Amino acid sequence: MRSGRDPGDVTLVAVSKTVDAVRLQSAVAAGLTLFGENRVQEAESKAPQVPGARWHLIGPLQSNKARRAVELFDVIESVDSVDLARRLDRLAGDAGRRARGLGIFLQVNVDLDEAKAGFLPESLDAALPALAELSNLRLLGLMTVGRLVGNVEEARETFVRLRKVSGRLRERAPTLGPGLSMGMSDDYAVAVEEGATVIRVGRALFGTRLG
Repeated sequence: MRSGRDPGDVTLVAVSKTVDAVRLQSAVAAGLTLFGENRVQEAESKAPQVPGARWHLIGPLQSNKARRAVELFDVIESVDSVDLARRLDRLAGDAGRRARGLGIFLQVNVDLDEAKAGFLPESLDAALPALAELSNLRLLGLMTVGRLVGNVEEARETFVRLRKVSGRLRERAPTLGPGLSMGMSDDYAVAVEEGATVIRVGRALFGTRLG
C-alpha cells in the first residue's frame, strides 16, 4: 500500500448497488463478504439470497425505513441528524441490540455543499452530548462523501478536513470512535493516505453500475 499503512487497518465495503444477488454470491465465495447498499429496499431483497454477507447502509435513510434498517444492517453509515440517531437508538433497543449496540457513523458535510446531507462540522459540537447519551448505539466515527473532481488529488482536502474534525471532536467526546469512512473508487487511495479506516468501493470492483 503506497500510504505505508497496514492494509489490515482499512476495511473495504464493496458497494453493491444494482449488483444482483448471484454476482454477490460469487463475491462471497471469493472472500468478499461486506457489502454497502444505498437503499433499504434493495438490501432487503438481496440479503436472504446472499448467506454469509454482512451489510452497511451507506445511502440516506428515511425515518419510515429505520426499523427495517436496524434489522438488516450491521452498521448504518449515513446518520445525519440527532433525530435520526434517537430513532435508531429506540429501535435498536426494541430489537434487542442493547448488548452490542448498533454501529453508526455520523455523516459530515465537511465541504459545506448544499447538495449533500450531513451534519455541518460546527453543529456536531452541540450535537455530541445528546448523541453520547444514546446507549443502544456505538458511535464508530465519521463519514463523508467526497466531491466530484477532475483530478483525484483535488479530493484530498475533503479527507483532511474530516480527519481534523474527528481529532478535534474526540478530544472532548471520547465516546466517538476513531473510524473515518471516506473514499470511493476514484479517490480511495488518497483517502487511505489521509487516514481512512473504511473505504466504499463499487465500480472498481463490479464495473459501471446499470442504474
